[in-house]
This record gives sequence, C-alpha cells and structure tokens, in this order.
Amino acid sequence: MTNYQLYRNTTLGMALQETLAQMISDGQLTELAASKVLSEFDRSINEALDKRIHKKVHFSGKLNTYRFCDNVWTLVLKDYSIKESNPGQHNTGTTTPQTSTGAKIKIVACDGKSAQQS
Repeated sequence: MTNYQLYRNTTLGMALQETLAQMISDGQLTELAASKVLSEFDRSINEALDKRIHKKVHFSGKLNTYRFCDNVWTLVLKDYSIKESNPGQHNTGTTTPQTSTGAKIKIVACDGKSAQQS
C-alpha cells in the first residue's frame, strides 16, 4: 500500500516534524531515525483513516480552482457547504445531520483504492 505524505501538512503532522527537527538539533535523534518516524506516521495515519473513519460527506460550492496531478485532486471552493450523510457514528452521539459553511476551503483528495493496489 502506498502511503500518501499529505497528512504531514496537518496540525498533527507539522507538530511531529517540528518536534523531530528539535530532537535532531539537540542531538537526541538522527536524521535516519526521524525519517523512519515520519514514514511510520504516514503509514499509521493512512491506515487509521482507512479503517476507522466511515463517515461520508457531501460538499458543494463555487469551484474557484482545481488541479489533478499525480493522482491527487486539489479543489478550492468558495461559499461552500459540507454536510455529513451518516452522522452519529463516532463520538458525536447525535442523530441530526451536521452542516458546515464558510467562505473558502481547500480540498485535497487521493484515490485510496489505487494506492492500495500499488
């Protein structure tokens, strides 16, 4: 299974990278060990999202820009709305649909099925 590295740009991924960089500069960790930690993070986050998240969302908005490169879609929507189609599955305890709206959102999407076939 190919592990996408795009989750390194999340808050959790950035915090991990900052911590690893600090540990390298303090001499507590080698670059090779930090690289292995990041690879394990990539593998773990991809696996967790694949196996533990089962919610589906529907989004709409005005498509501002889009790009498809290396099997990765990047979409920028303006005046967007996102609605969960099956809420209440994980820790929310609610049965009413949850909707979020906003002025602008960037969506990065990868084909998980083709990644598993690699």
